[in-house]
Amino acid sequence: MGKNRMEAFSDGVIAIIITIMVLEMKVPHGDGIAALLPLVPVLLSYVLSFVYLGIYWNNHHHLLHASQTVTGSVLWANLHLLFWLSLVPFTTGWMGENHFATLPVAAYGFVLLMAAVAYWILQRRIIAAQGEHSIVQRAIGNDWKGKLSPLLYVTAIALAFVYPWAAVAIYALVALMWVVPDRRIERVLTGEEA
Repeated sequence: MGKNRMEAFSDGVIAIIITIMVLEMKVPHGDGIAALLPLVPVLLSYVLSFVYLGIYWNNHHHLLHASQTVTGSVLWANLHLLFWLSLVPFTTGWMGENHFATLPVAAYGFVLLMAAVAYWILQRRIIAAQGEHSIVQRAIGNDWKGKLSPLLYVTAIALAFVYPWAAVAIYALVALMWVVPDRRIERVLTGEEA
């Protein structure tokens, strides 16, 4: 089975998720800076989530570019990832509206953790479908960021119950780790084409 339909569907879902997030932001009642101040937590949570969704979209694109075929288990693993990403607008809104309160910050981290696990499962299903010597397997290699991110999410979730802002800082740190696109797949693909 080809990968084009899965890629187009995933792109559409991620675009809708971003659209839902921005539509959840309410226009302030007033025309001055003072009217914007209550919206700062909402805007900060939106920016963080937009960056995360951009990271997932970018790395998902590279992952599928390196894949030759799609199996049923890959399709289900991809839907699993999209499920967790679809919860990002809810936890983003909850966290922003409640000014980074404990439970919303922990729930946001849980969704990020589960999205990371789902992405790992998707990678494993693609490798299983294409073999241990596939482009994806060679590109992923050691994957220190992929191993460190869930550990940081778990730490942040626990920390959210004591210092919610420290947990948010860890979420931002993980995003900064990933903001530079993962070039491993590009390097392997470039080497394959040369």
